[in-house]
Amino acid sequence: MKAVHSIPVAVALGLASSATLANDALLERAQMLFEPIPDSAAGHIAERNEMTPEKVELGKLLFFDPRLSASQTISCNTCHNVGMGGDDNIPSSVGHNWQRGPRNSPTIFNAVFNVAQFWDGRAEDMTEQAKGPIQAGVEMNNTPANLEATLQSIDAYVDGFENAFPESEKAVSFDNTAKALEVYQATLITPDAPFDQYLKGDKDALTDQQIAGLDAFMNKGCVACHNGVNVGGQGYYPFGVINRPGADVMPEGDTGRAQVTETAADKYVFRSPSLRNVELTAPYFHSGNVWSLQEAVSIMNDAQLNSLLTEEDVVNVTAFLRSLTGDQPRVVYPELPLSSDDTPMPDIPDYPRATSAEG
Repeated sequence: MKAVHSIPVAVALGLASSATLANDALLERAQMLFEPIPDSAAGHIAERNEMTPEKVELGKLLFFDPRLSASQTISCNTCHNVGMGGDDNIPSSVGHNWQRGPRNSPTIFNAVFNVAQFWDGRAEDMTEQAKGPIQAGVEMNNTPANLEATLQSIDAYVDGFENAFPESEKAVSFDNTAKALEVYQATLITPDAPFDQYLKGDKDALTDQQIAGLDAFMNKGCVACHNGVNVGGQGYYPFGVINRPGADVMPEGDTGRAQVTETAADKYVFRSPSLRNVELTAPYFHSGNVWSLQEAVSIMNDAQLNSLLTEEDVVNVTAFLRSLTGDQPRVVYPELPLSSDDTPMPDIPDYPRATSAEG
């Protein structure tokens, strides 16, 4: 009868103890570098824009109302669809007169936790951000005056603004529209992702592959730009530090933050995107031309890390990123108030109509 060779009990216990210590150390480091998504973002904007129920309700109506656009066909939800990860899942959004925007639409989910808004950080907060698309000619193509006239012509909106902004001399205003939109958008957060559960101490919340991906993510450089509560969105970094991606991924004409600061040092510098819910927000990068999450990780590995990640690491990091998908906001589409006889008419380009046979 052959002798059975087994690992001595003391050795086995020692290996188990070492693995436990390693796992504990990984969790402790993760807790130093990241934070779970909180249950509410109210405190994040409270000092400058108090989140009241009246303001949230008004902001929700405005977010879904296409009358914020000149054509009255494009709402905030058009490009930041709450049923599609908070964006529109196309390379760049289609706006007024079928124009295409220059950059991929970032997700609105958890945007309240970003250091600034837009890829180049040109808006300090979501109140300022809300004003941009409404006025942009390639997006909603509206003016503050026309917007105010539209909202003022609808009695339910007049009441809603007066309830939401009782201390304002002019309740129905462009500024208050932006403030209401910010407050509602600040409710669009996605807590309780598996990674959040892990950060709160549940070591079984991530799979072994995701743990390996987290280890590579932290130890091989990804965390330098992607950290904090949003796993990104906290600072500005040059794209193509080691190797410049092709023009399809990194168009030469889009110089990023340099277009805001007019500083040569900011050329091809962008705000790092949040990686929260990243598996839901393809296509990737400001160009919106990469559809595979694993390919996006590979591109970043080459462009930013000089290929420090092995092929196995890339697969594992991709698996880890899927642990960042949290509970999606449960949104009931609102019933919007009716226009009145005084509501400005929509500005719709005079395209030829389809014939009955075509229609």
